[in-house]
Amino acid sequence: MSDIRIVPATGERFADLGTLLGPRGGPGGCWCMLWRMKRKDYDAAGAEGRKAAMQGAFASDRACGLLAYDGETPVGWCSIAPRSAFPRLEGSRILAPVDDAPVWSITCFFIARDRRRGGLSVRLLGAAADHVVRLGGSVVEGYPVDPDRKDYPAAYAWVGLAGAYRKAGFQEVARRSPTRPIMRRYLG
Repeated sequence: MSDIRIVPATGERFADLGTLLGPRGGPGGCWCMLWRMKRKDYDAAGAEGRKAAMQGAFASDRACGLLAYDGETPVGWCSIAPRSAFPRLEGSRILAPVDDAPVWSITCFFIARDRRRGGLSVRLLGAAADHVVRLGGSVVEGYPVDPDRKDYPAAYAWVGLAGAYRKAGFQEVARRSPTRPIMRRYLG
């Protein structure tokens, strides 16, 4: 994994997200827009609308995520932006804001099947923290799952695993559900 490079999402890299997610845009044609759209807008958009919306996010100057590459092959994705970019978080009782801190939120990951369980999400979390610092942020937050079993299916770990967050220096700051902690890393 030493040859992995992690870079910000930009317009010219959108096709690489498509390569990584596959022709359907990931599970259920999400295109990593679940948290970025209100439910009614998400449902109305369909897979093609969600793809167009994510392409717009890649093309804008707004931070929307990081891509990991092994050589020229995309192998990982981490969705990260200021919390305000994720309107679905606002409606969540479990993931409601902890305080008034201006946090950056990590909402999901997609790791190529042959790269799972190899530490890539921990590397993406570290790169996300560095990315937030470069953009002037001081707090990064995530909403992983903390399963009560070791054989938790990777397909359901798209929000990340609490253990990976811990390895990347995040600490639990709230838990309103047995398996969904809110984890933070304070940045200098």
